[in-house]
Amino acid sequence: MTVQLPVVVDSDGRGVPEWLAEHRERLTGHLHEAGAVLLRGFGVTDTDGFEQCRRAVFTEPARYVEGATPRRQLSDNVFTSTEFPAAEVIPLHNENSYATSWPGLLLFGCQQAPETGGATPVADVRRVLGRLPASLVRTFEDRGGWMLLRNFGPWFGLGWQRAFGTESRAEVERYCREADVDAQWVGDDVLRTRQVRPVLATHPHTGQRAWFNHVRFWHPSFLPEETRELMQEEFGPDGLPYETRYGDGTPIPDDVAAEIDAAYEAEKAALPWQEGDVLVVDNMLAAHGRESFTGERRIVVAMGNPV
Repeated sequence: MTVQLPVVVDSDGRGVPEWLAEHRERLTGHLHEAGAVLLRGFGVTDTDGFEQCRRAVFTEPARYVEGATPRRQLSDNVFTSTEFPAAEVIPLHNENSYATSWPGLLLFGCQQAPETGGATPVADVRRVLGRLPASLVRTFEDRGGWMLLRNFGPWFGLGWQRAFGTESRAEVERYCREADVDAQWVGDDVLRTRQVRPVLATHPHTGQRAWFNHVRFWHPSFLPEETRELMQEEFGPDGLPYETRYGDGTPIPDDVAAEIDAAYEAEKAALPWQEGDVLVVDNMLAAHGRESFTGERRIVVAMGNPV
């Protein structure tokens, strides 16, 4: 039987911290079973209330490192969701799957629901893995996993200063050594990094394997063809802001990326936001994204329980 994703839990008149005092095991069980839980009707409409939820849900905060998208910090470990234009869709992904440490849990809060669209879709990445051909997964494993190439420059994406939260090149180099990231300075102010990671991860509590990576998210085939060609011509074969390859550095064919995308789409589920909603996501069991929208949309996010 297919489990509803996300599981919806309605308020019984108490706030999230009070409800969790009695139902924490219930929340954990739902997360392990489905990957995401929507807390509805708890009235969490401002940042202070969301902070209380964060402290109640997480045992410890997780650092947001190697940032990849623009967002603003609102308070201690509470950020705006990615601030991309409303017309853009953010594909499904697992937060910080390219790092050596990532948040085990994510918390999203709706302070203002958009007029149309704007849902935060989720997909069970255990089921995504189940949809992928064994030969596709085996090819990644035989070729050393997947590789992420990034170029942090002043004219595209996030600059390295913002992504790493420092103005010090030495601090960036130290972080990269410790995080198993190959870092190279190119020209005056461009940082080029490479990191190789496995495509699968094992959940520390359930012991289940899941498809856990950004392979599809940053594959160049999902750039508009004209944009892709212009950027490769301008910046060279390794010069895209983001690019994914097999772990041995060979290109991932476009049809492989399309097959991965189809598996995510087949498992995607989304509920429209309502003001005051709180969405809890097990980051190792469920991918998340963003639909395009109209009107004002204000979603906040916190990250915790690092793995």
